[in-house]
Amino acid sequence: MKRSTSDRPLSVAVMMGVSVLTMSMTGVLASAAPSAPTEQNLADYIAAGRTGTPVAGSGSAGSSGSACTSGSGAGSGNGSGNCYGGSGSSSGSSGGYASDTVGYGPPMTSWLAAFGYGLLHPNAAPPGSNDWRCKPTTQHPRPVVMVHGTWMNAYNGFAYMGQPIKDAGFCTFTFNYGRANLLEGGGLGSVLPGVMGTGYIEDSAKQLATFVDRVLAATGASEVDLVAHSQGGSMSNYYTKFEGGAAKVENLITYGATHHGTSLDGIGALGRAINNFGIDILGFIEILVGHAGIQQTIGSDFVNKLNANGDTVAGVDYTVVGTRYDEITNPYALTFLQPGPGATVQNITLQDGCEQDLSDHLTILYSPRALSIALRALDPVGHPTLECAFNPWVIGGGGSL
Repeated sequence: MKRSTSDRPLSVAVMMGVSVLTMSMTGVLASAAPSAPTEQNLADYIAAGRTGTPVAGSGSAGSSGSACTSGSGAGSGNGSGNCYGGSGSSSGSSGGYASDTVGYGPPMTSWLAAFGYGLLHPNAAPPGSNDWRCKPTTQHPRPVVMVHGTWMNAYNGFAYMGQPIKDAGFCTFTFNYGRANLLEGGGLGSVLPGVMGTGYIEDSAKQLATFVDRVLAATGASEVDLVAHSQGGSMSNYYTKFEGGAAKVENLITYGATHHGTSLDGIGALGRAINNFGIDILGFIEILVGHAGIQQTIGSDFVNKLNANGDTVAGVDYTVVGTRYDEITNPYALTFLQPGPGATVQNITLQDGCEQDLSDHLTILYSPRALSIALRALDPVGHPTLECAFNPWVIGGGGSL
């Protein structure tokens, strides 16, 4: 009860994986520098250059969506089809869609292996997810919706966590959102079939709203719990604030979420400051990384709107997990939230009490400790203890190499 208040050449996939690996290694090394900027330093710097003019683009809304084939999806017994579009956006090129998964991929303990599999099998579901016949129990009355991050997909986001959450007694669901091609502003990465979460975040939040409503209708539940990574966290937060999600979400559990944006080791913050002085450098970068990437930098219109009236909404319980080795959401404390009226927030640094967990932004979803945090938030009585295990950065290993 809510409280009142298309196959691609393998060489391309390998090159993409190497590029991500290189970026991750560079970010981790940079994160060890002693002079990392603070959130306030960055905020003050960006504010000094603000002109008050929008920076997302000035063009009219583009196409309303991509061509998308229909189908039943894996186990989708509700007959709703597997493709649904976004609503467009007020500026720049727009479009894209969300889709259901088709079939299942294998369980994975390594993020790097799962990422590669997800590139070659972009529509696969992670193990344990999307049994549309599943009905919540009295002990676990809320289905769990798992939300992937930028440049990832449902499979490689939750190939490790999906089955254990299902085995703990929860109905688990996930989907692919933000599927925008290059012409729709998805960035160069979107040419790879497994790269998703690149379209406008506002559109993705509407896609999440549609999916949650489908899950509620299929399961008969009145609320869901959300487990979300990176953009998936901030997008889910936007859903609770602006797309009616507050009445439908009990727990929001996020990992490395860009709730307050990111500096990308200072690069994003510098680009935002330059843009605010009238030089449209972010417009060029947006062509490379996509709409969602630019929207997640500190000081963006999206981030400002997301937090304008406080970090939280009444009636939602937040579990917010950050890692000291996060090379994407940095400084990593930007992920943490301050509770407003009617909300509870638990901010957790992954390494507190478990120094051997070296998870970075991408491998955090392959950490046994991160999994145990999710299970405790979902069912504190049944899963009160947090696990501690080594989890290597960049590769990820589910507790081992």
